[in-house]
Amino acid sequence: MLSTFGCDYKVEWKEVTRLCHTKPLLTVNGEYPGPTITVHEGDNVEVKVINRIAKNTTIHWHGVRQLRTGWADGPAYITQCPIKGGHSYTYKFRVVNQRGTLLWHAHYSWQRASVYGAFIIYPRIPYLFSAPIQAEVPIIFGEWWNSDVDTMQSEMMKYGSGPNSSDAYTINGLPGPLYPCSNKDTFIYTVESGKTYLLRIINAALSDELYFAVANHTLTVVEVDATYTKPFSTRAIMVTPGQTTNVLLTANQIPDSSGMFVLAARPYRTSVFPFDNSTTIGFLRYNNTMAEKIKLLYVPNNLSIHNLPEMEDTFAIEFSDKVRSIASSQFPCKVPRQVDKRIITTISLNLQDCPTNMTCKGYDGKRFFASMNNQSFVRPSMSILDSYYRKLNTNGYSLDFPEKPQKSFNYTGVDPLTENMNTEFGTKLLALPYGTNLEIVLQDTGFLNVENHPIHVHGHNFFIVGQGLGNYNVSKDPTNYNLVDPPERNTVGVPKGGWAAIWFKADNPGVWFIHCHLEEHTSWGLAMAFIVKDGPTTSECLLPPPEDFPSC
Repeated sequence: MLSTFGCDYKVEWKEVTRLCHTKPLLTVNGEYPGPTITVHEGDNVEVKVINRIAKNTTIHWHGVRQLRTGWADGPAYITQCPIKGGHSYTYKFRVVNQRGTLLWHAHYSWQRASVYGAFIIYPRIPYLFSAPIQAEVPIIFGEWWNSDVDTMQSEMMKYGSGPNSSDAYTINGLPGPLYPCSNKDTFIYTVESGKTYLLRIINAALSDELYFAVANHTLTVVEVDATYTKPFSTRAIMVTPGQTTNVLLTANQIPDSSGMFVLAARPYRTSVFPFDNSTTIGFLRYNNTMAEKIKLLYVPNNLSIHNLPEMEDTFAIEFSDKVRSIASSQFPCKVPRQVDKRIITTISLNLQDCPTNMTCKGYDGKRFFASMNNQSFVRPSMSILDSYYRKLNTNGYSLDFPEKPQKSFNYTGVDPLTENMNTEFGTKLLALPYGTNLEIVLQDTGFLNVENHPIHVHGHNFFIVGQGLGNYNVSKDPTNYNLVDPPERNTVGVPKGGWAAIWFKADNPGVWFIHCHLEEHTSWGLAMAFIVKDGPTTSECLLPPPEDFPSC
C-alpha cells in the first residue's frame, strides 16, 4: 500500500563542538548530520522546509528523479528561487521506480557542508541478495571546518582564490581519534560474529572523493546510486561526493583483545590544489569482547588498515571498471540502443585575467574559474524553470550551449600553465525534445591540472557506456562502448586526464542542472543546464508549480 511520508525540516543554527572548536553550525532540526528519510518505493514525500535563519536556503533530494515535479528538485535559481529567512516551502514529490540509498542536502551557496542526510528507499519486494541481513548501517562521510564556511566561500569568490582545506573528515558527523580532542567523537558500531550487515555508504563531503575500507574485511558491492549492480567483492571502495554505494559486510574475522577493527576513509588525490590529506577512522566492535562489555573506547595500538588504498593509488579506476548493472529480467538495463544527439563537452579549470582595480589571489595574481566547453555558468536572478514554464522573457538565459568544444586541441596534454585560460560567462542552456536519446561525452582537460571530476545530472539516471584515459576519439572509442550492462548512476567520476561517455533518455520534462559535485568547481562555473520540453500527452508534461512556490 502506498503512503505519504511527511515531516518538517527546520533549518536552524546550533552550537556544535568538534576538534575543541565550538561554532554555530547550520543544521536541520538541530541534527548533524541531518535526519534520515526512510520511504518505500512508490511513496509520496512531503517535506515542509521552514527557514529559521536570516539567509536563503533550499534542499535538494539528490538522485530522486522528480518525474514531472522539477519544482521540488531544489538547486537555487535553476528550479526554484531560494526560501527566504522566516519563510517555508513544502517539497512534494513521488519516488517512482527507485529503491536503495540516496541522500538529501542543501543546494544554496555552501550550506551542504553541514546540511545533509540519508534518503533511504525500501523496495516493495525482498532484496535481491540472498544473505540474511542482521542490520542496516548508514555511513555518511562529511567534512568539518573550524572556521566559518560562509566566510571562506565569500572570500574565495571575492578574490578568485581557492578554498581552505577542511580540518577533518567525518563519519556520521564524527571525526575520530586521529584528530585533536576527538576520542569521544568516534563512530563505533557493534557487530555480532558471523552475521552480515548492509552498509549504506554516502559521500556528502563538500570537496573530496574518498576511499573507504574496513580492516581485514571484504566488502561486497550490491548497489550504487540506488540501482542494483552485479555483486562483486572488493578490499575497498571509492565514492565521489554525491555518490552512494551499498555493500555487504560479514563479521567473520577474529578480533584482538580490543575487540575492534578499524574502518577508515581518506581522500583519493587527483589535484595539485591544497587539500585535506588526513584520514578519518571509526571502529567495528565485535560483541562479547572485553571492549564491548566495558563500553569504553579502547583505541587499538595498531591503527593501520592495509586494504585502504593510498591517496594517489589508481585503485579508483580498477574499482569503477568492476561496477556493472545487474541487467536481469526483473531489473533490465534500459540503456538506449542508439542516440539522437551527441554532446562533447570539456570540463576545465580556468585562470581569468585580473580585472583592473581588483585584487586577485588566484595563481599568478589571477582568478580561478571553471567551465564546460569554455562556458562558465552564471546563475540568473530568478528561477530558470519558472521563467521557462511561464514563458517569460529569456534575457536570463539562452538556448545556445555549444554542443562541442569551440576548437579541438590536445585536451589532456596541454601545458597546464602557459595557455590562455580565460573563459566566457553566461547562462547557456541546451533544449531537447521529450524522449531524446542523448549522449554526453565529458572530457577532462589539463588546464591547471588534470583532475577527477564527479559530474552530477539532475532529474535523470544515466548509463556510463564508456570511459578511458587521454582524449576521446569519436571514430574509435564508441566501438568499445558497453551497451549490455553499463553501470547506471546519477553521478559519474570522470577519470583524471580522461573522459566518460553517458547515455540517457531525456524523458523528464523540466529544467535540469548538470554540475561538478566538488563545490568550489560549481561555484567557479563548472556547470550547465538543459531543458526537456513537454511530451505529446498530459502524463509527459511538467506539472504546474505548487501554490507556496518561493518567489525571488
